[in-house]
Amino acid sequence: MKAIQIIAERQMALIDLPEELSALKSGEVRIRLKYVGFCGSDLSTYLGRNPMVNLPVIPGHEVGAVIEEVGPDVPEGLKAGMTVTVNPYTNCGKCASCRNGRPNACQHNETLGVQRNGAMREWLVLPWEKVIPAGLLTPRTCALVEPMSVGFHAVSRAQVTDIDVVVVIGCGMVGMGAIVRSAQRGATVVAIDIDDEKLLLARRLGAAYTLNSRTEDVHARLLEMTSGFGPDVVIEAVGSAPTYQMAVDEVAFTGRVVCIGYAKTEVSFQTKYFVQKELDIRGSRNALPSDFRAVIHYLERGTCPVDELISREVSPADAAAAMEQWADQPGKVFRILVQF
Repeated sequence: MKAIQIIAERQMALIDLPEELSALKSGEVRIRLKYVGFCGSDLSTYLGRNPMVNLPVIPGHEVGAVIEEVGPDVPEGLKAGMTVTVNPYTNCGKCASCRNGRPNACQHNETLGVQRNGAMREWLVLPWEKVIPAGLLTPRTCALVEPMSVGFHAVSRAQVTDIDVVVVIGCGMVGMGAIVRSAQRGATVVAIDIDDEKLLLARRLGAAYTLNSRTEDVHARLLEMTSGFGPDVVIEAVGSAPTYQMAVDEVAFTGRVVCIGYAKTEVSFQTKYFVQKELDIRGSRNALPSDFRAVIHYLERGTCPVDELISREVSPADAAAAMEQWADQPGKVFRILVQF
């Protein structure tokens, strides 16, 4: 079985793994991978900047696949030949997060391609609970479900409603998911990025306004758009010190800040704003099964410009070159899909 492995910093190779075609255990499903997406965490791993990863590792957790075989005691709703995606997170069932009904934030989570070997391979065996039927979607489109679901989950964490002005900082795949879901809930959405092409696409996905933070005065524009109040919600989907600071500085008094991105350096805040504004500052990690279903339902409508969210499709043999090019021009890529 062919698989892609990140061996060391800026070193990726196509390797051979055992076929793993032994009889399935109770509750297991074997899937054949069709498309797997490279995400920002994979790029960080490739660049040696992901502290959660021990190299070497097989990356990949954004999956479009077909069920090849089901083992004993798998529900009848999962059958050979079905197109599926994958919930790539684990949950222990015992920690505080699991006890509180939030398994997406499990203290002991191991995400495919991060804390354990991932899906950049031809075959994968999983517990049936982690296999998600994808309805009418193609395997290619399925590879977009997981990153968009992370954005959908952040909107739930923000408790967005139709009277909110929501700012989404960062128009990558996760940020686009947050834009879509906020617009679905009737909010007025403002998308912020430094790439005008991404901002144009953000408008197509539901943003009412766009701001290029490199060329425009974000503070002045946001006050203008909100009659001087500032946005009710700011969703940080970049993971940098300046964007974290922007979120706290720009959100309205009594507003909500939701943080998705991992900042790679320490962040300094004027903590008086936490108190003076009486802010709700919330983390948002991974996604729940309901978020996956919501994204699948959205994509099934056929209104999402899927082709524009897929920057490139490559074979496993060309994956290393594609990753190196992405490392050199990170701002120009939504998703690179590897077709198995």
